[in-house]
Amino acid sequence: MDLRDGQTQPILDPNQPTHVYHLALDIGGSLAKLVYFTKDDNHLVDGEEGISHRKTLQKSNGHKQYPVLNGRLNFKKFETSKINDCLEFIKSMKLHIGGSQPQENPGSQPIAVKATGGGAYKYADLFKERLGIILDKEDEMDCLVAGANFLLEVVHQEAFTYMGDQKQFVQIDKNDLYPYLLVNIGSGVGMIKVEGEGKFERVSGTSIGGGTFLGLGKLLTKCKSFDELLELSYRGNNREVDMLVGDIYGGMDYSKIGLSSSAIASSFGKAISDNREREDYKPEDIARSLLRMISNNIGQISHLNALRFGLKRIFFGGFFIRKHPFTMDTLSVAVNFWSKGEAKAMFLRHEGFLGAVGSFMSSDKHGLKELLANEVVQRSPSKLSFAVDKTLRSLPDGEFNGDESIECSVYAA
Repeated sequence: MDLRDGQTQPILDPNQPTHVYHLALDIGGSLAKLVYFTKDDNHLVDGEEGISHRKTLQKSNGHKQYPVLNGRLNFKKFETSKINDCLEFIKSMKLHIGGSQPQENPGSQPIAVKATGGGAYKYADLFKERLGIILDKEDEMDCLVAGANFLLEVVHQEAFTYMGDQKQFVQIDKNDLYPYLLVNIGSGVGMIKVEGEGKFERVSGTSIGGGTFLGLGKLLTKCKSFDELLELSYRGNNREVDMLVGDIYGGMDYSKIGLSSSAIASSFGKAISDNREREDYKPEDIARSLLRMISNNIGQISHLNALRFGLKRIFFGGFFIRKHPFTMDTLSVAVNFWSKGEAKAMFLRHEGFLGAVGSFMSSDKHGLKELLANEVVQRSPSKLSFAVDKTLRSLPDGEFNGDESIECSVYAA
């Protein structure tokens, strides 16, 4: 895999557009996600200032030897509605030209960058006009699955459960990963049965997803962004808006069918009988009710599809979750309740970057995955590690907000 960050000129294929492999994009309806590799300044490849033998190694791949570069895999997100901010970031970091300085005599061939998502088609002309690059489009579902498989097999402490305010990392055995249900919650929701590398099927979905939450939230509150709406929901009480089982049964449980008095009987149901106008309801209560309604719905549909195929593990991805405790707890409770504890909801630390990571991996030609799965790299306490060596101690339980990086090593072809 060619990741020669800092080269004065990109490598050219006389028959193909130039590919800069250290940048990949996933441009969705709500968010544009970037994954890009940056090499440590003191780990240089041949032809620059020599190779740092202390940390730059030689790894065999087939019949060839490739130098190994230490660096970071970086993650960055932008609102798709502000795509110009994304373009400016790429330009300022020179990601579209491999991080190099502008060439005095640039070639006539355009540079191609791997991209997936609907925006790879919608904004293709804009990227070409503004940055002079071609978006080399990869199938969205292929990238989602490839990204999820890669992260689950390689990244230490990638998956975890969350219920009742208890977060617990799950040790994934890559030899016993499949099958599982991947639920990607973006603007809408896609549900994919994954049975192995490149072996998957989209089995269901729903249009009630993150776009629904933000769209209805903007109509019902004064929030302008997803994060603002999530923050508002923290302060809310959905019981002021939702009709509970206890409201119907005089504060009692409906124990015969296993429903507690606090269970929601009807989302937004209290608005039916209350003699109040919309302005009389607190925005934070509306936001909380809306978040719980959508999360419960996704959780139940996920369970039904897992039940349909006999799957016990459900991995939730997509930026809808945002490590929001209430969202994760609601999804987990729904899966646990409807499956009677037989199925388990699990979450991913890099939940929103599955497609972007898959897009990044699609340019791999020299066994990047094999290297990252076996190379023990030096770790900073504030970073995650790609290494899966069981002798490594667990990393501090830091949060991942989508604008961070992971220490890793890659082949330089």
